[in-house]
Amino acid sequence: MYDFSDGAGLAVLAAAAVFWFIFAIAFYILSSIFLMKIFDKAGVQGRWRAWVPIYNYMVFSKLGDLSPWLILIAIAASVILSWIPVIGWILALLPLVVTMLAAWRVGLKLQKEPVWLILYFFLSIVWLGILAFDKSRWNTAIPAAPWAGNAFLSDRTVWAGIPSQAPAGGYPANPATQPAPGAYPPPAGYEPPAPPAGYTPPPAAAAPPAAAPQPPTTPPAAPEPPTAPPTAPPTTPPPTTPPAPPAP
Repeated sequence: MYDFSDGAGLAVLAAAAVFWFIFAIAFYILSSIFLMKIFDKAGVQGRWRAWVPIYNYMVFSKLGDLSPWLILIAIAASVILSWIPVIGWILALLPLVVTMLAAWRVGLKLQKEPVWLILYFFLSIVWLGILAFDKSRWNTAIPAAPWAGNAFLSDRTVWAGIPSQAPAGGYPANPATQPAPGAYPPPAGYEPPAPPAGYTPPPAAAAPPAAAPQPPTTPPAAPEPPTAPPTAPPTTPPPTTPPAPPAP
């Protein structure tokens, strides 16, 4: 056992407390900046949303096709029931599970494969920083979430300033995220962020060649035969002996 009754022990505790306080403040500032950039890509209005603790991850859950109330329930359960042995430890992982599910969907919309969740699990701040400042563009043309039909897990809320995450690009409408009556439309005059300097859009697909002209289906008419037969040659043969010369 350590004896912290003297001044040196108290100084160690105070230094440790100051260190963790500075670490927590730095993590909060960096994560808020990164979330703000991700929210900008998603078209979320109001950068202040990224700076409100807990609420910022509720918005993050909405962008990840999860009910925003799940993260609130997970945090409350992990705090209130943390005193229960074993069960409390398991419940403490609930916020991480919810944010990882949301991160999976947000990553897909920013062209990141599911393997990127490994980085989020170990270094979420690095994952957020990469998605915030890379050249990926927000794209909802992904299949519906596996929990789309679950009323408890799927997002069915409509919050002003947060675009509905309806799928696009030919994918079937997600029953959990399709625009509900009165859903928030994009603001008037809103334009997506400009592409970075030097970015060249891919060439448009070439138009298919024009179809070859079809041959006529009706054959041409046959020429008509002449109506009058040709004139017959004379039947009298020409004389075979020359005529006699005239007399002198």
